[in-house]
Amino acid sequence: MTLIALWRTVAVAALLIVTAEAWASIESRSHRLWSRQQIQHLNASSNRTEQLSPAILELKSLIEDNPSINILFTQMLDDQVPHQPAFKTNPLNRTEIRNYHDLLCALNRIINEGLQWSTAANDLGLLAAPIVTILDYPMQTPAGYAAFLEPEVNRVMQNILNGWSSFLTSSQSARVLNSEQGWFSPSGLKALEATLNAPLNTHYKFEDFFQAPDPNATYYGFRSWDAFFTRQLKPGVRPLASPDDDDVIANPCEAQPYNMATRVPLRSKYWIKKQEYSVQDILGNDDLAGILENGTLYQAYLSALSYHRWHSPVSGTVVKVFVKEGTYFAEPLQEPSPTNASFIYDIQSRSLNNLNSQGYLAALNTRGIIFIEADNPAIGLMAFVAVGNYEVSTIDITVQEGQHIEKGQETGMFHFGGSAFVVLFQEGVEIEGFPSVDNTPNNVPVLGKLAVVKP
Repeated sequence: MTLIALWRTVAVAALLIVTAEAWASIESRSHRLWSRQQIQHLNASSNRTEQLSPAILELKSLIEDNPSINILFTQMLDDQVPHQPAFKTNPLNRTEIRNYHDLLCALNRIINEGLQWSTAANDLGLLAAPIVTILDYPMQTPAGYAAFLEPEVNRVMQNILNGWSSFLTSSQSARVLNSEQGWFSPSGLKALEATLNAPLNTHYKFEDFFQAPDPNATYYGFRSWDAFFTRQLKPGVRPLASPDDDDVIANPCEAQPYNMATRVPLRSKYWIKKQEYSVQDILGNDDLAGILENGTLYQAYLSALSYHRWHSPVSGTVVKVFVKEGTYFAEPLQEPSPTNASFIYDIQSRSLNNLNSQGYLAALNTRGIIFIEADNPAIGLMAFVAVGNYEVSTIDITVQEGQHIEKGQETGMFHFGGSAFVVLFQEGVEIEGFPSVDNTPNNVPVLGKLAVVKP
C-alpha cells in the first residue's frame, strides 16, 4: 500500500471513529475480569528490555521501518479503541495494550509458553487463544481491519506462529497438561469429557475416548501440547454412519453447525455485513471452483475442546489438494449502524470466539482444500475445506492427489487452536438432512451422518 493509498484508508477510518457507546455492546463483567487477569500475567513477566525472538524482531522492524504499517498499528492500538474506563482492559481483563512496544513484549511472552487451561477462558470462548485476546479490540477497528489484510503483516504473523509451533511441539509445552491447574486438572478433564460426551449422550472418561500413549504416565504419555491437541480417537467411540451406503455423507469433523447455504454464487461480496459465501474465494481461486458454482455449502466450527482430526465425508478419489495461505487475524469491517445514526461505527454483540465472522474467515484465512471425485455419481466432484482460525498456524493434509480414500478415512488435522470446516457440493446434487443450525447446541459427532444424497 502506498502512502497516498494509506492516507485514503486513514481518511475513511476517520469517518468510522469508534464510539464508546458502540463498543460497550460487547462488554461483559466476566469478559473484563478474565482479560485483566491475563494482562496482569503478561505485565508481570514482560518488559521492554527483554530479548525478543527473531520473529518478534521482524514484526518490530516492519512497524518501525514501514510508515504505512506504523500508522495502522498506532491507530488500531491507541487512537481507535476508546479511552473510557470500560476499555482500559482487554477481553481477558488485562490492561489494554496501547502501543506496539507492549504488544511486541506480550507476543514474545505468549510464543514462549504453552496454552494454559482456564475455566474462565473456556466459558468466554477464548481457550487456547491468547493472541486473539490481546488483539480482540484492535483488530475490530478500521485500522486493524486494514493492518491484518496487509500481505507483509500476515507474512510476519505467519513466521511468529510458526516459531510458536516449534515450542508447542516441544516437551516443554507439555507442562500445561498438569493435573493441578492444567488441562488434566479436575475442571479441565470435566470440560473435555462434557464436550465429548454431549453429542451422543455417553458417559466416557477421557482415557476411554482417546489413544493415550501411556495412560499411567505423566500427562497420559503425551510428550507435547501438540501431541495432546492432535490426539486420536479410540476405535468405535464414533461409529461411521452407514459404511456401505454411499448416499449417506459422513461428518468430517467433530464440530458445531454454523451455517448451510444453497445456490452459493461463484463470486460475492463476502466481506459485507451479511457475509455471503463466495465459492471462488473459499476455494482459493482454483480452476475447479467453477464446477461448484451455485451448489450447496455447509459450515461448522471446532472449539479447542474438540477432536481436531478430519475424515473424508465420502468414498472417492482425491483430485487435488493444496494449502491456500491467507490471513491470520483479519476481522470483517463493521458497517455503519442501520438503527442508530449516532453510532458511526457499529459492533454487534457477539461471543468472544468471533462466530459472526466465520463466513468471512472461510474466504480469507489459511485453509487446506481437498477436492474429491466421489464414487457415488449422484455426488460427483465435491470439496472439503479446513479453515484455520487465528492462532491455528498449521493445516496438515495427510492424503495425496490420485489417492482413493474411503468414507471416514483420516485426511488431515488442525494444530494448535480452534478452527472450522466447509463442504461444498455441486448444483443439482439433492442433499437433505443437514444438522439444524439453530437447534443443535452440541457438536455433531465426527463420522456420524451429516446429510443424505437423493439418488
